[in-house]
Amino acid sequence: MIQQYEEKLLNLIDLMVETASDDELFAGGYLRGHISLSAANCEMNGVSTIDAMNSAVDMSLAEAQSELNPADQLIVKAMWEQLQQGTM
Repeated sequence: MIQQYEEKLLNLIDLMVETASDDELFAGGYLRGHISLSAANCEMNGVSTIDAMNSAVDMSLAEAQSELNPADQLIVKAMWEQLQQGTM
């Protein structure tokens, strides 16, 4: 289930590439790493729920918060919320 969810999220990011702004491209690329790492960690730990995967990505983003300036944090957060809703 986690692998399919990861594929869905990454596919949503890929679909927006042609029409995305520079900020959206940045956020999509940034999120790809967090999504893939979180999915791998979930699978390695035997976690298989989407809620747990979303929480893992949230935690990964929170831990890396110092990597981004406040404006970029907002852009990434907004895109992550859109991805979770499947509205990209």
